[in-house]
Amino acid sequence: MKTQHTTQKERAERRNSFLSQIKGGVAVLLSAPYTIRNNDVHNAYRQDSNFYYLTGLEEPESICLFNPQSKKPFTLFVEPKDAVKELWEGKMLGLEGAKAQLGADEALSSLDSDVFDEALIEALLQADRLYYRVGQNPIHDQRVFTLMARAGRRLGRTGRPLWPIFDPVDVLGEMRLIKSQQEIATLQIASNITAQAHTEAMRHCKPGMFEYEIEAALFHSFRAAGAGRLGYGSIVASGPNACVLHYVNNDRKMTDKDLLLIDAGAEFNYYTADITRCFPVGARFSPEQKEVYQSILLAQKECVAMARPGKTLKEIHHHAVEVLTEELKRLKVLKGSTKELIKSEAYRPYYPHGTGHWLGMDVHDIGRYYDKDYQDARKLKAGMVFTVEPGLYFAPDSKAPAKLKGIGIRIEDDILITEKGHQVLTGAVPKEVEEIESLRS
Repeated sequence: MKTQHTTQKERAERRNSFLSQIKGGVAVLLSAPYTIRNNDVHNAYRQDSNFYYLTGLEEPESICLFNPQSKKPFTLFVEPKDAVKELWEGKMLGLEGAKAQLGADEALSSLDSDVFDEALIEALLQADRLYYRVGQNPIHDQRVFTLMARAGRRLGRTGRPLWPIFDPVDVLGEMRLIKSQQEIATLQIASNITAQAHTEAMRHCKPGMFEYEIEAALFHSFRAAGAGRLGYGSIVASGPNACVLHYVNNDRKMTDKDLLLIDAGAEFNYYTADITRCFPVGARFSPEQKEVYQSILLAQKECVAMARPGKTLKEIHHHAVEVLTEELKRLKVLKGSTKELIKSEAYRPYYPHGTGHWLGMDVHDIGRYYDKDYQDARKLKAGMVFTVEPGLYFAPDSKAPAKLKGIGIRIEDDILITEKGHQVLTGAVPKEVEEIESLRS
């Protein structure tokens, strides 16, 4: 498999774009913190997506300072090389590596707090606003607020207020929403790895197995194919567990009467797929299971067909609601006028979630769903990637007919908007009833 890494040229282009959009301001981005699992053992580390998107740096305890007004606008604060730490934890980039390998204009020690403090104060004195995401790190929040006050005192008695704070995600969300060709290629690899794992799960699942056995098989397949990690916690939900939308216990023993819902995605080079499939643990769907499955498949295929430039996720969701409400009437779950049932949201106990979300470096990727005034749903454009995932869930304690209780089904694919339509990145996973039953038998 060809490895898809973001080039330094593309990352430099991202930084230049970001700098041009914050001109007049200054931005501070923090690396993701190390989190402790127990005592002196850390959880596996994953860099903050925005930080990695602009820098390519995977080390913690780092800060990025962007100052468009400076001759050296891109400064990284990283830990200096430490031979003892490298012995225990592996090679470090160090100050020289940050410049030579990541293209930083300046690299300074993150261990000397005075160095960063003075750099931010000097940058603020040249700026009219600060781009900083409040709430990620309360300790750092207080540090930044204090530095703003110190910078204000240096201005003397000017009467001006402190610098207004803007969330850099407002800029980065728009940048990350439109994927480059390199990003699309990486997402396709993540989708292919995930598709293969889902298909293997369909082949090898057997009555009497536990959900966690399938979860383990998925992870093995992901890693064996080169995925770095899970894109999110895998949902492996059999029987009534599939009616719990974010079920993660994955510990039930499966029977030949169950359906198994798998919602799992591999992350490859910081980009994740997101696929959901549902199939019988036995050889075939029961008549009731098949009837519900076909209802959701109808909605999913029609919604995917709608995906093209100019459409909106809101329109796609509304169509899913229309189709599923009609299907709920056909299944004798609801009765009455479809228009009134939608208006009263009578479908929501059985379809409580949206039909899609942005996808990319994060499974629920950043980017506005509405225009800048948050009034109208934004129109889809080439380069956007999102999911289409309608479902129906008839919990054991629901008001659904008895024969449907305990059935939960969702079908999800990842969709790329192209210039003239769309491309299904995850189409390699079977979803037609005949295909699934052929694999199962």
